[in-house]
Amino acid sequence: MNLVIESPRSPEELSTCAGLMSSMEPWVTLGRSYEESLGILTDPLSEVYIARVGGELVGFAMIQLRGPFAGYVKSILVRPAWEGKGVGKALMGLLERRIFSEHPNVFLCVSSFNNRAQRFYEGLGYEAVGELRDYIVRGYSEIIMRKSISPIAEFTPR
Repeated sequence: MNLVIESPRSPEELSTCAGLMSSMEPWVTLGRSYEESLGILTDPLSEVYIARVGGELVGFAMIQLRGPFAGYVKSILVRPAWEGKGVGKALMGLLERRIFSEHPNVFLCVSSFNNRAQRFYEGLGYEAVGELRDYIVRGYSEIIMRKSISPIAEFTPR
């Protein structure tokens, strides 16, 4: 597989990503619309990375390095046909390298009903550090997960 991860090439690509996001789980259960998804993808505080194989968009991810929750993985999506083929792991590897170059902690939230994603993150070394009950939709929690390379007081950016 010739996987390439790079910045979006066009606004149309971000629109495609928003369409995917608003039509797939966990975002369907969380009630995220196309417009909300596009707003998150075009947020100036976000960095977006697109995963392609042979020019085909197979996934994407976004992070936030500035603001009150720096070092946050905002979203990651892999198209169903590409799940289990290393795309998510490659995206997370890039996000971690990017975040750890400036911050000692990577944070993310995963929905309580998304057991598969929780296992994926645990397999990458993330641990649950908190829970936000009824945070996005009633009846479900967002599990805060963290991976750290050092305490903030000991961290030196690379």
